[in-house]
Amino acid sequence: MTDTRPAARPARPFFSSGPCAKPPGYSPEKLATASLGRSHRAKIGKARLARAIDLMRDVLELPDTHRIGIVPGSDTGAFEMAMWTMLGARPVTTLAWESFGEGWVTDAVKQLRLDPTVMRADYGQLPDLSAIDWTNDVLFTWNGTTSGVRVPNSDWIPATREGLTFADATSAVFAYDIDWDKIDVATFSWQKVLGGEGGHGVIILGPRAVARLESHTPPWPLPKVFRLVAKGKLTEGLFKGETINTPSLLAVEDAIFALEWAKSLGGLAALQARSDANAAALDALVAERDWLGHLAADPATRSRTSVCLTVAGADAAFIKAFADLLEREQAAYDIAGYRDAPPGLRIWCGATVDTADIVALGPWLDWAWAELTAPTA
Repeated sequence: MTDTRPAARPARPFFSSGPCAKPPGYSPEKLATASLGRSHRAKIGKARLARAIDLMRDVLELPDTHRIGIVPGSDTGAFEMAMWTMLGARPVTTLAWESFGEGWVTDAVKQLRLDPTVMRADYGQLPDLSAIDWTNDVLFTWNGTTSGVRVPNSDWIPATREGLTFADATSAVFAYDIDWDKIDVATFSWQKVLGGEGGHGVIILGPRAVARLESHTPPWPLPKVFRLVAKGKLTEGLFKGETINTPSLLAVEDAIFALEWAKSLGGLAALQARSDANAAALDALVAERDWLGHLAADPATRSRTSVCLTVAGADAAFIKAFADLLEREQAAYDIAGYRDAPPGLRIWCGATVDTADIVALGPWLDWAWAELTAPTA
C-alpha cells in the first residue's frame, strides 16, 4: 500500500488550549536563574515577580490607572476571585456563548445565588450586545476559547456606565486591541497567547474595581486566596509581586522569557500581527477544503487565536479518531474541539505559533481526512 503521509511535519506541535506552543527559541536552559529554588518572599523572588508584572504592563500597553496581580488558580481562579470579592453590590448580567462563560453563569446562579440576568447564544453566535442593561455589573468572555467566537471590539461597552465590566480575557490579551478605559476587571493566564505554564492567573483591576473592593463587603465568606482587601483598603503589595500564595518561580521565569521575547519582536503590535497571520493562513486552508468550515460564521466575531472548525458529517467518534491519527504521527496535538462544543477541530493560532507551521498542517489534515473517509473494501 502506498504511504500517503506528508513528508514534512510542522516544526512545533499545535495545541488547542493551554499550555500552548512555546515561543520560538525557547529552551529550558534559558530559564536558568538565581531565583529558582529561592523563596518568593526573598528579595530576588519579589524582584522577579515584579519584573513579570512590569513586562505585562509594558507589552499590554496597560495604563497606570490599572493594577496587575499574579494570583492562584489560572484564569479560573482569577475570575472567581473577582466574582466572589466584587459582586453583590448591584444587579448582575452574565453573557454566555461557550462553556467557560456558562461556568460563570453557574457560579453566579448556583454558588453566589445572585439571580442574574443571563444572556445566552448558541455555539458560533453572540448574544445581542445592544440589549445589555449597563446599570448592572456585566460578566463576559472576550474570546470564547471553546467556541471560536469573540466580541468584535470594545465599541459595545459604553464609556459611562453604572455597573462594572468583568472580562474573562484569557485567550484575548496580547492578541486584540482592548480599550482598557472600558474594562474594570480583566483576567487571563499565561498558558494561552504567551504559551506559558499553567497554574497561575493574572487579575487586572481598573480604578472603579478598586473603589468597589474598598466600599463593598460581600455577604459570603471569602477564602484566604481570594482576599484582596485588608482593613477596608486594597492590599497594594499584591500588585507589586507580594503574592497571596506561593507561586512557582519556574513558571514566573517561563512567563518572563515569553514576555521578553514579545518585546524583542516589537511588543503588542507584533504579537497581534503574528496571531492575525496565523488565523489568515488557517482561513485559507479552510477555504480550500469543502469539508472544513468555521463554527463562527461571522468573520467580525471569529477568534484569531482559538479557531474552532466544523468537519462535514463528523461526530464525536470521528473527531477523536481524526485527532488521534495526527497525534500518533506527531503532526498535531490536542486539536479535537472542547468536550462541550459541537464535534469539530480547534486549532491554536496564537502568537507563539509560526505561520509556516499552520501552512504545514494543511496536508496533514488532508491525509487524516482521506484515511478516515476512504471506502472500505
